[in-house]
Amino acid sequence: MAELATIARPYSEALFRAAQADLAATAAWLDELALIGQDARVLDYAADPRASQQQVLDLVASVYEASAQQGLPAQARAFLQAVLDNGRLKALPEIAAQFHALKSEQDGVAQAVVYSAFPIEGQALADLEAVLARKFARKLTVQEVIAAPELIGGVRAVVGDEVYDTSVKAQLENMKAALTA
Repeated sequence: MAELATIARPYSEALFRAAQADLAATAAWLDELALIGQDARVLDYAADPRASQQQVLDLVASVYEASAQQGLPAQARAFLQAVLDNGRLKALPEIAAQFHALKSEQDGVAQAVVYSAFPIEGQALADLEAVLARKFARKLTVQEVIAAPELIGGVRAVVGDEVYDTSVKAQLENMKAALTA
């Protein structure tokens, strides 16, 4: 997985720099291309030695046009051509993820992944976002909530390389460490 992230980084950074005029539109077509780039049938077709790069480009463009109900923008076509020229179609989902991370960073928004022993929805999730935003001193959006029954209770939030852990499991481990020290 780290290899794919390394491959995707220069593409996402270059696209991010080139798309400063309209990041939202670029994010929209990039997300659509990333979905197409995950499709096993498209990947199989692209891997077929009988299929030319132009045929793969045409296939992806036609799938895009069918799903997005509009033509593939010129910038998207040029970007896709560069990706295909270098045999990096499989990296499209990771490129999109890294592009969104760069966009969020520029917007001053961080993504949080929350682990919880119990499901969190609705107002409780909104309240948790507000608490985490104060704790991490930045605007946050909860990217996903992952069920983690081993936490017993409470939550564990990960924002980048920072962790905020109020779980019962963490408290018990802290008590154990204090008692055995």
